[in-house]
Amino acid sequence: METIISKKILSTYDQLEKDSLDLHTLFEFVGGNAPIEREAVLDAVADLAQRGLLHEESADFYSRTESGRLAVAGPREVTMYTREGCHLCDEAKAVMAPLLSEYGAKLREVDIDDDPILFERYTDDVPVIFIGGYLFAQHRIDPVLLRERLEETKSS
Repeated sequence: METIISKKILSTYDQLEKDSLDLHTLFEFVGGNAPIEREAVLDAVADLAQRGLLHEESADFYSRTESGRLAVAGPREVTMYTREGCHLCDEAKAVMAPLLSEYGAKLREVDIDDDPILFERYTDDVPVIFIGGYLFAQHRIDPVLLRERLEETKSS
């Protein structure tokens, strides 16, 4: 479970549409300039980095990992981990497309071959589909179950 400040940090990457943020930006958008607020941001950043949700790029600059993005993904955000030439991925996308359109959900495709952690995690399992931050399916999609899950997000 993410704390409020951790969620704010992870969401700031989307808000600013940036892949990398420095601590000063996080202080400005998440905390504040009072010492206690800065300390809370620093503690949360250290915790997120330790848990693999942020990655320290260089002094004071952090990027959000894919796990960090999923931690704050909305209920209408569908992530499909895929790779080039994956026929099961193509089939899953074809099954999902009309339902995602019907429910106003957004598909994000992530090529696991571009990320060593995702490659190790999912190399034998693509496609892997998350709805929000929750694992929904691997290999094949059940359209009835997908409809039910998207229907549940209407109230979110």
